[in-house]
Amino acid sequence: MKHSHKIIYPLGLLALQATAQAPDRPNIIVFLVDDMGWQDTSVPFHSERTKFNDTYETPNMERLEAQGMKFTQSYACAVSSPSRVSLLTGMNAARHRVTNWTLFKNQPTDRRSEVLSFPEWNVNGICQVDGIERTTAVTALPQLLKNAGYHTIHCGKAHFGAINTLGESPYHLGFEVNIAGHAGGGLASYLGEKNFGNTPDGMRKHPQAIPGLEKYHGKDIFATEALTLEAISALDRAKKLGQPFFLYMAHYAIHIPVDKDKRFFQKYIDKGLDPREAAYASLIEGMDKSLGDLLNWLETNGEAQNTIVMFMSDNGGFSNGAQWRGGELFTHNAPLRSGKGSAYEGGIRVPMIVKYPGKTAAASVCKQPVMIEDFFPSILEMAGIKKPEIRQEVDGKSFVSLLEGKKMAQRRSFFWHYPNLWDGTAPGVFPSSTILKGNMKLIYNYETGGKELYNLAVDLSETHNLANEDPVLLKKLSKELGQYLRKVKAQRPVIKATGKLAPWPDEI
Repeated sequence: MKHSHKIIYPLGLLALQATAQAPDRPNIIVFLVDDMGWQDTSVPFHSERTKFNDTYETPNMERLEAQGMKFTQSYACAVSSPSRVSLLTGMNAARHRVTNWTLFKNQPTDRRSEVLSFPEWNVNGICQVDGIERTTAVTALPQLLKNAGYHTIHCGKAHFGAINTLGESPYHLGFEVNIAGHAGGGLASYLGEKNFGNTPDGMRKHPQAIPGLEKYHGKDIFATEALTLEAISALDRAKKLGQPFFLYMAHYAIHIPVDKDKRFFQKYIDKGLDPREAAYASLIEGMDKSLGDLLNWLETNGEAQNTIVMFMSDNGGFSNGAQWRGGELFTHNAPLRSGKGSAYEGGIRVPMIVKYPGKTAAASVCKQPVMIEDFFPSILEMAGIKKPEIRQEVDGKSFVSLLEGKKMAQRRSFFWHYPNLWDGTAPGVFPSSTILKGNMKLIYNYETGGKELYNLAVDLSETHNLANEDPVLLKKLSKELGQYLRKVKAQRPVIKATGKLAPWPDEI
């Protein structure tokens, strides 16, 4: 791993480059949604429309789809922090070791397993300083963009590091503007009337209460709308600076709690949904309206043809029927199996759309798989930043060639590593490592030592385990997965009964 404290460009040269290149470089918006399942949209990412596509209304996702490229096989990690860290660093979760969601300093968030003790993963997230306990020292994407002359804006959910650590604040990772970003992985309330979970005097009383939106406290406004208004104000200021901008618009929606967005709630009641289903649908459409407001701002301000817009979710939606905090959740992932926290497709396959003016053909579709760690090298290429000096080794591959209608230079395998437990009660959620090679997917279960092998081309729902039918392929994929995990020094859980590390997938 590379370690360096050098500035990427001499400051004088940097200023000249920023001045000379800014007019030619695109603005970039990453619009990241929280816990949005593959089916939580009217845009079909399946080969055919489903009843869920006809239930939810996301006209602005449809608008973006019509202008850009839809990715039908895009992947994230199974839970939030690993995905967000991978996006900002280009690293696979096995390498950066922020393998579960973060919240309190030095405190893991793993649910209890009767079988395993979990490794000492990087519970404090990432930072840009060496020598901090239980973190990964990196050179973060917004820092690289800022160094190269971009005005960097963070809005919404951060979740890069734990409370009272350097990764807690987006400012420490290269963002010049931070709107409401902190260590919380969710939110206490979407409602301005409830001060977004803060006390009436403005003091946060819940670790997931949203900071920085005090001007909206006590008002009849939804958090999604408040964040959008603040993001647009930041864009208004950015336009005056004469720099290209990078907006990381990371919504808290559509994460729990399932508060109803009154702007859209009644519409879904009228459609026949029960109140909780209607509230969930209103969260989705409120998020979609935010996307439309940003697209409108770009068009009104003459920036639409010079701005790349990238839409994605940080993990799959909750499993259908999963119990959480005393209530049933209604995210629907069918035909995908399981949901958030799981290595099955419902936990990791997510919606993704990219509009790159001059590069993407309108209403185009890409069926090649990509992963969230690919955003890092892709955005650097989009910004014209070549061979930057960084601390970390990058696993992601740029997908810019895909946006141009070409294929990526080489076929590759994709890896997931989750030696943790998000929720032991949700179906299909267990500690695992996974490899996807072509259409064939191997899942290794650390609790049972079992392996599952699926052909996604004919079994997208992962119902037909081929492990006993194709032992040769099973062994081959197990070997490649094990070799990769060793290469990146991945952590393994310990088996409580023996006190020994769980075997690598090719050792069992």
